Amino acid sequence: MMVDLRSDTVTRPTAAMRAAMLGAPLGDDVFGADPSVNALQEKIAGMLGFEAALFVPTGTQSNLCAILAHCQRGDEYIVGQMAHCYRWEGGGAAVFGSVQPQPLNHQPDGTLALADIEAAIKPDDAHFARTRLLALENTLGGKLLPFDYVKQATALAKSKDLSRHLDGARLFNAAVAQAAQTGSNPLDEARRIAQCFDSVSVCFSKGLGAPVGSALCGSREFVARAHRIRKMAGGGMRQAGLLAAAASYALDHHVNRLAQDHALARHLADGLAGIEGLQVEAPQTNIVFVDLTGEARAQSAALLKHLAGQGIEATGLYRLRFVTHLDVDTGGVDRAVAAIRKFFKA
Repeated sequence: MMVDLRSDTVTRPTAAMRAAMLGAPLGDDVFGADPSVNALQEKIAGMLGFEAALFVPTGTQSNLCAILAHCQRGDEYIVGQMAHCYRWEGGGAAVFGSVQPQPLNHQPDGTLALADIEAAIKPDDAHFARTRLLALENTLGGKLLPFDYVKQATALAKSKDLSRHLDGARLFNAAVAQAAQTGSNPLDEARRIAQCFDSVSVCFSKGLGAPVGSALCGSREFVARAHRIRKMAGGGMRQAGLLAAAASYALDHHVNRLAQDHALARHLADGLAGIEGLQVEAPQTNIVFVDLTGEARAQSAALLKHLAGQGIEATGLYRLRFVTHLDVDTGGVDRAVAAIRKFFKA
């Protein structure tokens, strides 16, 4: 059996989720008449403390709708160099909205230095794009942004009259990790994080295990603007309740179980510790990065080929990424560890 550690996007609906999809009441969401979509939008907005939410096909479209709803042509948004909405979404805000990104370097913990954020805000001068938005991502590369930092960064943005958007593709992974630190409830922590922002994008098709979809949360006025952009971007779907039902099921049943993915990631990292030529980054959530160093760098392609031959899939080259999720169990992780140790004769 294949052990797919490429991403948590590879998850497949569970039998119970498929049953929920088959039983979902349907309508036409472009007319606002799909009861399952409406129920999901109300649920996620209520969970995170917002007035409204918009169901969209992808996280990329969700971030695009958010940035273009916050910004106009000639505006800019401040964002991290490794943030998904800047680096891996095709430059959509610039291409479709003429909104300029102002990328900043990350600190080792994934944050953007407060001084760097403040220095990047442009004065009101015709020479410059108008700085309108701060966009953060949590988790970022599997790292949990410290909550004190999130509060400080978003307070700074608010004091400078900037809107604040969170790419929370893995918000619930962040919430589970934060709850483990505070002894709180993951749903409470998700809401605490979300309430630092004017808008939040949440992905259902990663660790939560739904097949498709994200939601964009914010005020009713903001969501109305985003809805118009979703239409222009081709994101209006018809009987989308089949997909919304899966996302709703995931919110009800798959949030707390993310702790299992985090534990498996730690198990994987522990299993790879001490192998010569591998530098393993201790995971905070469900993503393990492994850097190949020294002579091991020349063996990267051979290692991936070896793993594929053992029925194990991963991504990367000199920096490998392994992601745990609901379709991976302890046995699968142990197989991956054994295969890597065999390759390096460790």
